Amino acid sequence: MTNIYQFSVKDIDSNPISMKTFEGKTLLIVNTASECGFTPQLKGLEQLYQQYKNKGFVVLGFPCNQFGKQEPGSEKEIAQFCELNYQVTFPLFSKVDVNGKSSSPLFEYLKSEAKGILGTESIKWNFTKFLVNKEGSVVERFASKDKPESIEKSITAIL
Repeated sequence: MTNIYQFSVKDIDSNPISMKTFEGKTLLIVNTASECGFTPQLKGLEQLYQQYKNKGFVVLGFPCNQFGKQEPGSEKEIAQFCELNYQVTFPLFSKVDVNGKSSSPLFEYLKSEAKGILGTESIKWNFTKFLVNKEGSVVERFASKDKPESIEKSITAIL
């Protein structure tokens, strides 16, 4: 695989979406959770999305319940939580696993293209972020602790 456009995912309403939908856009793909210490990052992610969406930037949120069972709700509950508490308008997708046998093929690709600390592929926690350029190639991986505002320069550098 040479880019993310060969993958299909399901949106928060379980509708199939081709990643080709986002061709030509700069993407920040994030595994999210509603009950995590990093959940307030949703506010910063939404701010980045609002600030740069007219320049072709999109945040894609993929809820994940693999870490501390911090995303126990249904897709409907997740969408409501994100909208009510953080005014999220960026696209949300159906819950995914990001590690293990049932890991999302998209996240398997992202992890192989941008390794973590010490060259590891596995995702360590919620709110790991992958920056993808307009050609669909993974440019950079950010850890959970990297706040959205701290990665803004990396985003603007490839817009």
